[in-house]
Amino acid sequence: MQSNVAVIVGSLRQAGYSRLMARAIARLAPPSMRLVDVPIGDLPLYNEDLETATPPAAWTGFREAIAGCEAVLFVTPEYNRSMPGAMKNALDVGSRPWGKSVWSGKPAAVVSVSPGALGGMASNLHLRQVLYAVNLVTMPHPEAYIAAAGSLFDEGGQLASAATREFLTGFLQAFETWIRRQRPALAGFGD
Repeated sequence: MQSNVAVIVGSLRQAGYSRLMARAIARLAPPSMRLVDVPIGDLPLYNEDLETATPPAAWTGFREAIAGCEAVLFVTPEYNRSMPGAMKNALDVGSRPWGKSVWSGKPAAVVSVSPGALGGMASNLHLRQVLYAVNLVTMPHPEAYIAAAGSLFDEGGQLASAATREFLTGFLQAFETWIRRQRPALAGFGD
């Protein structure tokens, strides 16, 4: 059974390391996972005043895309020791209106990417804190802090590091198992 997995990338830059990593992950994904890129760059900032009978179309489209997926993979850079504002805004948009969160109960995983030595650890941990708050069932292990991102890709943007490919393959296998383990809780979720 194939799982539709929404991929949310925190960097809005097309050539950002997080975007390159998301593309590499898509190429490494097992056949049981269909990765669906769900863009967040055009989401208006969450403002409850806009939560009317006709909320912004970008919000509605985003919510429908997430609702149509069984799990969510977050790939994030680190901005000022935290997640990007666009990522937090996407989480806020998806969690509203109250009682209709598209996140609740879905399996999730986080990959943080940074050119620095800590691999976006602060961003990863801050993001996880919010994921727990919106009731995403976040995979606790293995954790994915991808450091030295500037040295991992070739000139064409392809992941050149065999060690990183091996790690990500194992990470995706663990996420696949995590999604399967959560399936009984998702009974009735449409495939």
